[in-house]
Amino acid sequence: MSSSDTTSSSETTPSSETTPSSETTSASETTSPGDTITAAASGPAGSDGAVRLDGVVHRYGRGGETVTAVGPVDLTVPAGEFLVLVGASGCGKSTLLRLIAGFERPTEGGVRVSGAPPRPGATAGVVFQTPRLFPWRTVRGNIDLALRYAGVDRAHWPEHRARLLARVGLEGTEKRRTWEISGGQQQRVAIARALAAENPLLLLDEPFAALDALTRERLQEDVRRVAAQTGSTTVFVTHSAEEAVFLGSRIVVLTKGPGTVALDLPIDLPRGDVDAEELRASREFAELRARVSHAVKAAAAA
Repeated sequence: MSSSDTTSSSETTPSSETTPSSETTSASETTSPGDTITAAASGPAGSDGAVRLDGVVHRYGRGGETVTAVGPVDLTVPAGEFLVLVGASGCGKSTLLRLIAGFERPTEGGVRVSGAPPRPGATAGVVFQTPRLFPWRTVRGNIDLALRYAGVDRAHWPEHRARLLARVGLEGTEKRRTWEISGGQQQRVAIARALAAENPLLLLDEPFAALDALTRERLQEDVRRVAAQTGSTTVFVTHSAEEAVFLGSRIVVLTKGPGTVALDLPIDLPRGDVDAEELRASREFAELRARVSHAVKAAAAA
């Protein structure tokens, strides 16, 4: 992949920017659930990233102003599966992802990851729609911050960083500032940060929605490859039937809000060393894409 391919409102740039060679992690550079990619050490030994949702319902508001966003949902995601949640806007896809990440607790029912309640920033690596990188840091500094939170010994940061950058196709960019690289490259940095803690679960909430079509396809190929290499359990949210079929080993289509499961579809397409263009052009791919697209439209209209 070629290396030629936005930040939180709470992230302000200090008065004096550090240089790439002297970047240090300030105690004030803490992270909130909405801004983290990985903010804590990886899960306990024996964690497999399997996800289980039992009778999950989630509501927002109080009293007569409550709105049910999702549920009831019963769903099991085995270790190593690539599950894609797809549906129309407002169906509860992102809400389910936040519940799995532990950023919110369900109003009813239970969520378990590796057999235990999820812990924000520790149970899973999370990638959001915008990269939310620290703009005063270089690519290297952003990844080093994630390695620090992951508990990696500082002496091992260079080798870990090099491996992460190679995995997402960003070799040679570590000294560049985040505002000197493209939107696609910024999202790759975000994915590298999510992989830093080596959690067995990776959650992605429409990470390519704002990118151009070519960059989006390239990053889809990256994520598909990385998931196969790491063997991590992956839950990916999208509106796109084509993206869902290309990425997923299983697709769950949600009804319009409050979202429930309308279709649970295993995807039997090659997941090894496969030519992406040939896969997208295949008859099997086209048939699955049409089926998922029809299910999404039917669920939204019901």
